[in-house]
Amino acid sequence: MIYETVAAVDLGSNSFRLQVGRVVDNQIYTLDSMKEPVRLASGLMADKRLDAASQARALDGLRRFGERLGGLDSGAVRAVATNTLRVAKNAAEFLPLAEEALGFPIEIIAGREEARLIYIGASHSLPMAAHKRLVVDIGGGSTEFIIGKRHEPQLMESLYMGCVSYTLRFFPDRKIDKRRLREAQVAAAKEIEPIAHDYQRMGWKEAVGSSGTARAIADVLELNDLNPNGESGITRAGLDKLCAMLIKAGSAEALDLPGIKGDRLPVFPGGVAIMSAIFEELGIERMSYADGALRLGVLYDLLGRFHHHDMRDSTVSQFRRRYQVEGDQVERVEATALSALAQLSGGAPSETDVQFLSWACRLHEIGISVAHNAYHKHGAYILTYADMPGFSNKDKARLAMLVLGHRGKLEKLGGVPASDSAWNLIFCLRLAVLLHRTRDDRELPTWRVTPTAKGYWVDLPTDWLAANPWTAAAFGEEAAVWKQVGREYLVKSKPARKTG
Repeated sequence: MIYETVAAVDLGSNSFRLQVGRVVDNQIYTLDSMKEPVRLASGLMADKRLDAASQARALDGLRRFGERLGGLDSGAVRAVATNTLRVAKNAAEFLPLAEEALGFPIEIIAGREEARLIYIGASHSLPMAAHKRLVVDIGGGSTEFIIGKRHEPQLMESLYMGCVSYTLRFFPDRKIDKRRLREAQVAAAKEIEPIAHDYQRMGWKEAVGSSGTARAIADVLELNDLNPNGESGITRAGLDKLCAMLIKAGSAEALDLPGIKGDRLPVFPGGVAIMSAIFEELGIERMSYADGALRLGVLYDLLGRFHHHDMRDSTVSQFRRRYQVEGDQVERVEATALSALAQLSGGAPSETDVQFLSWACRLHEIGISVAHNAYHKHGAYILTYADMPGFSNKDKARLAMLVLGHRGKLEKLGGVPASDSAWNLIFCLRLAVLLHRTRDDRELPTWRVTPTAKGYWVDLPTDWLAANPWTAAAFGEEAAVWKQVGREYLVKSKPARKTG
């Protein structure tokens, strides 16, 4: 379905932001935006758990967003969470509360996925250019580095350093001196050093900063004439002057320069230290600014899904090629599994279930590239830990779970709720793999599946089962596997219908 109005929610480590846009001719025009200075990262305690105060701020902000989003279809809204919720040990406890407050699902995305979306957003807010761009986004808890061309990212990294975390670490009392600032710069430089060579080797023509930190620094430099020759954006010379002024002032609050907004002031020192290290390590002299970043990237990615240009489909195809998955077998399994799902759902399966079942069918054998023994476990491991552009961490976990469950015992999926549609998807995938275990194009018999109150019925011709004792025995084993997780699995055999 295509929507005229779409919205993106960014649960960042410093601020929560909402952007509502109108879709016109495949372009997105902003209708409304909201910001909540939650500073979620400041609520991370020593044990990496979010404290109660930060959770309360977050939920209050999300409720206000939810009010603005009232009336929008769930398919028109995408909410993503970044570094702080990636690392928070109690994120799983907080997330249901956050989703209830917002009224929409929230995805925790990996660092490189965040980088991909940032680049898409930045590139759509800049004039089209044929040259390579380096986009740098300093967030509250992480910093993303992307080199890309036009709208396509080519090199992506996400480093665990941000304006909130660095301010808390190096300027906990908000006091700034030369030693503290230098320690923060050196720490950031150490994070950047391992990636610097690859980025400099690929090269870029234009460096671009995105999001709040880059905008705040650029505003201060421009409004106070700190850049040489009246240049716009961020310059190395301007940064050096700003650092000297911060040291002299002794704190960001005492700096009293036009351009620093009140909500940005508490985390400004950490952002300046990181930006200075980026300029030094990557040899940057000047950086421009892009208005678009993560939220706009989320909106354009969502728009792509409406038009069946889902990045996740491209990623699945890439994985099939990378792990040399046998195409004919995948097609057989996918067709049979989707047919089973249609039967279970009365001919109207949800689009999401169809998507995940298709992806699981296409990727269920990727683990064979590691070893045939326990290949379903190898496949699930790959999907859990690999970078998969377009997939959130939740998406990857669900896909990995389906691949893990397509063979072997089912007790390992005991954490999946009984009402979760994943059980139907697992049933369909296991059935398809079983029916096509000969891995050839021989015709299947007439078969049918039916949901029951306690599980599933599978109808197969008696004579076919008799002619295929290996498969018949496998169905008996399958029934025993499902019984172990409290689900009924009945094979109803009947004589094949005579024709003519």
